[in-house]
Amino acid sequence: MPELPDLEVFAANLEKRFKHKTLERLKAWVIKKLNVSEKELRDQLQGRKLFAVKREGKTLQLHFEGGNVLGLHLMLHGELKTFKHEEELKHPIISLCFKDADGFALTDFQKAATPTFNPPSSDVPDALSDEMSLSYLERILAKTKKPVKTLLMDQHVIRGIGNTYADEILWAARISPMSLSKAIPKAKVKDLYHLIGTLLRKEIAQIGGAMSDQLSGEIKDFLKIHGAHIKESPTGKKVQVTKIGGRKSYFTDEQELFQ
Repeated sequence: MPELPDLEVFAANLEKRFKHKTLERLKAWVIKKLNVSEKELRDQLQGRKLFAVKREGKTLQLHFEGGNVLGLHLMLHGELKTFKHEEELKHPIISLCFKDADGFALTDFQKAATPTFNPPSSDVPDALSDEMSLSYLERILAKTKKPVKTLLMDQHVIRGIGNTYADEILWAARISPMSLSKAIPKAKVKDLYHLIGTLLRKEIAQIGGAMSDQLSGEIKDFLKIHGAHIKESPTGKKVQVTKIGGRKSYFTDEQELFQ
């Protein structure tokens, strides 16, 4: 599943390819996934220029001339695919064809990926937003005894962080993913806060350099501990695996457990 750094790169690559292009044709292949009729979607978006593509939490948002937005959530197996002939697409959810350019589609063999017309705004801070402050992180951690990894992945608390980068961030901060959120000392919370922004932005830069034009795929080359193929951390410690909230979690003995 693409995570925050991947989605940032996909957004940048979509902009590079389609920004200021006019949407010539839109087709919804799985009507039940829409929150409006296909006719309304076409009426509001066809003939409009694409002004920007942004990442919001775990979604991509396409901003069109006139102020309307098309949100795309890839879910677990969704992918963005470019095409020249729509009939070549496999498992399309929605496709967009642009004037003087090719097109791209959101596809998903599970049919779980979701397009949303004018998705509602959220007051939950994005992991890389200005609203994601140290004081906010201190406040939400102090409220609960949930494992810190569970809290970092809770999209109702912080938007954007998934399973992979929760592990990577906590390893970098040397905090065990099983630590009780409210038990983490303020000095470690400060470390955690700074590493959320630093690590995610570094990953975006590294992945962007390796995927300068791609709209799908995931690069795992820069991960330190998350992944079955990684047996040791960069510091030579054995990578261990447990399950937290039903998800595989990777960690080492270097990470302090706070209870």
